[in-house]
Amino acid sequence: MPAKTPLFPYFQPIISVASGKIVGYEALARQYDGKGKVVSAGALFSSADVDAKTRIELDRQVRWQALEKFSELADTQSYLALNISAAWIENLRQLNTLPTLRMLDELNIDRRRIIVEISDAHVDPQKLKQIVQRYRKHGLSVAIGDFGAGSSQLERVIAIQPDIIKIDMRLFKLATKGGIAGDIIHMISRLGKRTGCRIICEGVESDEAFLFSLNCGAQFMQGFLFAKAEADFQPAELFEQHISSLRSKFLKNTLAKVQKKVSSINTTKTLIYKLAETLQDDFNLNELVSWNFTDSGVIRFYLCNNQGDQISPDFNFKENQWFTDPRKIGFNWSWRPYFFQLLALENCGDSERIVTSERYRDFETSLLCKTLSLRLDSERILLVDTVAGD
Repeated sequence: MPAKTPLFPYFQPIISVASGKIVGYEALARQYDGKGKVVSAGALFSSADVDAKTRIELDRQVRWQALEKFSELADTQSYLALNISAAWIENLRQLNTLPTLRMLDELNIDRRRIIVEISDAHVDPQKLKQIVQRYRKHGLSVAIGDFGAGSSQLERVIAIQPDIIKIDMRLFKLATKGGIAGDIIHMISRLGKRTGCRIICEGVESDEAFLFSLNCGAQFMQGFLFAKAEADFQPAELFEQHISSLRSKFLKNTLAKVQKKVSSINTTKTLIYKLAETLQDDFNLNELVSWNFTDSGVIRFYLCNNQGDQISPDFNFKENQWFTDPRKIGFNWSWRPYFFQLLALENCGDSERIVTSERYRDFETSLLCKTLSLRLDSERILLVDTVAGD
């Protein structure tokens, strides 16, 4: 057993959205400051005044204390996340001698209850991959911590193929304010769904942040909204009522937003069907001004042939007026999902449906948009760009 250390572990709960229960803890290093107050020891591990060998030894001593206390926890279903710097992995001379595995054996802890959280990217990806494979071979799960901070994030995902992605607290806080950070969080959530890894939002400090995390599809939460890191473990059901209340609030708010969005979409689709009917014959663009395009969110429409070639100018709508722009005539859009999905539906016997694209940022207007496609006649396809909203 390692010698005693001036550092000691605290434990911050990780909450399951679905059950409302504490499902695990992250072990965090703490120390006393000059006034006897418990503070984070994070600065010590990044200090240039402490040599690498000492930092590694201190980290392992705190890890031992955390595992020793975890081994005494009555709740045998919860897990413990241990932070291990990828950079320190470079100091391992032999990959077969991983200290964490020896500690687990000595304390007789079920390895399936341990998550190794690798918190930075400054390591040879091939060596990192080998170590992660060894952890997994012995039953441990692997998480990427601080995802979204620093560089080489995707390279790290490819090397580790994590069981868990833990979103960086700073990125998460930026994302709650909207903008591109919010888009990045949604992208990470989609990545998690595609790869089968769970998403933890760290730094959840308010009801609003919790609701935003739900909207992003996070399965687990961690933050001061529930609890700071403490010396002792908490009852698993401690936050269950609070989580239940927040889930109800999310459902109520989201249901109202979705109903409003569905109503708006139906209005827009009705207008598009009317537009498609009008385009069957010659039409006067100015006559469309009297239609309710302002509330529809339509910003342009154009026509393509069955090969995806644009055969009309863009008909752009702005400030209650229509303008034509011929620059894209001859462009080909057959590679866009909203185009080939429409043809696939027709080949399966469904020729009346409007196909809607995913949201994207329009190059010309910088608006968040969607493209809707609809069969106009046997030779032409109508495509309509609309504002997508949040």
